[in-house]
Amino acid sequence: MALDLSVDASATKAAPPGKYLFGPVADFLMLGGGAFLILPVLFLVPLEYEGALAATMVAVAYLVNYPHFAHSYQIFYRNFGRKVSGDGYDRSLQFRYIFAGVAVPLVMAGFFAYGAATANTRLLGYATNAMFFFVGWHYVKQGYGMLMVDAVLKRKFFDDRAKKVLLFNSYAVWILAWLQTNSAVTQGKYYGLEYYTFAAPSWITDIALLAAVASTAATVLMLIDRWRKNGGGLPYNGVVAYVASLYLWILIARINPLWLLVVPALHSLQYLAVVWRYQTNVERDGPDAARDPEPKMLSFLGPLYRLRVLGFIVGGAALGYLGFWLIPFMLTALIPYDKQVLGSSLFFFIVLIFINVHHYFLDNVMWRRGNPEVSKYLFR
Repeated sequence: MALDLSVDASATKAAPPGKYLFGPVADFLMLGGGAFLILPVLFLVPLEYEGALAATMVAVAYLVNYPHFAHSYQIFYRNFGRKVSGDGYDRSLQFRYIFAGVAVPLVMAGFFAYGAATANTRLLGYATNAMFFFVGWHYVKQGYGMLMVDAVLKRKFFDDRAKKVLLFNSYAVWILAWLQTNSAVTQGKYYGLEYYTFAAPSWITDIALLAAVASTAATVLMLIDRWRKNGGGLPYNGVVAYVASLYLWILIARINPLWLLVVPALHSLQYLAVVWRYQTNVERDGPDAARDPEPKMLSFLGPLYRLRVLGFIVGGAALGYLGFWLIPFMLTALIPYDKQVLGSSLFFFIVLIFINVHHYFLDNVMWRRGNPEVSKYLFR
């Protein structure tokens, strides 16, 4: 899931200064600024409204969370044959596409098939641990990636030393949050299956806390230094995205039960800001992008590329519904298994964890530096 968009300045010379994904306000809200507005409000909402908020977030999942996962599949497997054959991709990236697109899903499918066939609840529980591990990693790397994107768009680049500070701080905050969660929650249930967290000595958590505090301080000092050198300028929306991802969505995610329900949607919205901009540029690059759509009744949508972007978004919503609801529902109805041991939601459990973990591997390939499509379409 790691969103690594630390591209070089030399690859984006065409990007004019002051450019946005969608606009200053939209970028602020979508990249993470909305979190700073919503969190204070949630402290005013009584906990008895948790059920109503949970129901609302289920509806939001259809519009935001599920498409965010589906879009990664739409982009990753598009022209997949060309990618795995190395047509326009270097050997390293070619192998990464094969590993993430073929090897990883086969291994996970084998793991879940064996766990379900043997009714090994302990083994399946480890998948829950893996998901939470990769989700935290994905959140902080995506926050870092959003900062890099905004830095490129604003032409306020970070040098290699500054990037290392930002990355080290990302990992330090993530590890601290993961250790704290393991200490606070030793056992739980996920879709009816029990899982157990990994106990760590308190001294390890203390070291992680010191590392997170020190790296946060180093990051603040580095940003102040960059602000001075840039004449009082920073990629502010990117900084907001970085801070929200690390601290609001990871480190203090358990500060409010209602907040835990909202964070996944905010993270997904952050991702959609990049994907929708990227796909818009892809469609604009088509030879007939500017012509009117057919039939004429669709002309109110504007040029043809807008209709195609809308089709991409609608397709993502449909694919998300298919993956998260229809497929596991059908598998539950068609494939018999020991429901007394594995519960009634086994396939929902499997599909949700499969997609979450696989999403990490897909993003780690698609959005990394060196992928020719990123520099071609994201920063136009």
